[in-house]
Amino acid sequence: MEDGRADIAERVKDIIIGQLAVEKSKVVDDASIVDDLGADSLEVVQIVMLIEDEFGIAIPDEPAEEFLTVRDAIDFVVASQS
Repeated sequence: MEDGRADIAERVKDIIIGQLAVEKSKVVDDASIVDDLGADSLEVVQIVMLIEDEFGIAIPDEPAEEFLTVRDAIDFVVASQS
């Protein structure tokens, strides 16, 4: 499962890097998507939609609002894939 998580983590981070045009080194598990990476509410919505498309999942509004850190987004995708 760790290999799967690493793959998911890499893909989620790539989406965030692409959407926010931030340096890869800043996109760490504990980084706040809004506070540390500078996403506004529209960018957060776009990240959620890109994650949904990438992994073929639907993310309800409630969990999406809880994507505070990069780890939160990764954890949700990992849980949805199991």
